[in-house]
Amino acid sequence: MKFTYLLINFFTILFPLALSFDKKVHFYKSWKFIWPGLAITGLLFLFWDVLFTLDGVWSFNPNYITGITFLHLPIEEVFFFLTIPFACIFIYVCLNYYVSRELDSRLTRIISNAIIIFSILILVIYHHQLYTRVTFTLLAFLLILLQFIYKARWLNRFYMAFAVVLVPFYIINGILTSIPVVMYNNAQNMSLRLGTIPVEDHFYCMALLMMNVALFEYFKRRSIIFKHA
Repeated sequence: MKFTYLLINFFTILFPLALSFDKKVHFYKSWKFIWPGLAITGLLFLFWDVLFTLDGVWSFNPNYITGITFLHLPIEEVFFFLTIPFACIFIYVCLNYYVSRELDSRLTRIISNAIIIFSILILVIYHHQLYTRVTFTLLAFLLILLQFIYKARWLNRFYMAFAVVLVPFYIINGILTSIPVVMYNNAQNMSLRLGTIPVEDHFYCMALLMMNVALFEYFKRRSIIFKHA
């Protein structure tokens, strides 16, 4: 069906939008801190996406997209970088409100170190695969920046949120890769999959959401500082 990818985007954002006016969380009040980060991160990942599409890292099944394109990308792929981060930040904010427990800072550092070391090992082994190389380079860079330079205190909450995000991730990405709507060139990745989902997609998603949450927290903190200045 031509509207398959469009419908996936629609249902991804439907519930976060509908629940944004929850009387406890008031997620709609956080929207103004989300849009700048969505724009900045979206532009970076769209640039990357265009290059990858042109280089044949992945392609899109014409049977499941409308055929409307923007910069060689299906319009649905552009929407993807709005709907997915928005929905995931919604989960992050809700968990911050409803769950008081958080990861210990030492455990957070251990997780960050493990991901950085794992990323470096993957880069050494699979440095010829473009998708693999770019994904793990970006993720390692973000983690070094956030964990050791900026010492982001919200990383402990992020890891908890990401564990929850993996549930809808497997549903949405499972649909996209099993139909398939998105088709991957295995010559440009590790050729390792969990079900139908390339292993890289998990870390691609982590980098995308980590950057969005970092900018969300930055703009929220800046607003508070200016408010009390």
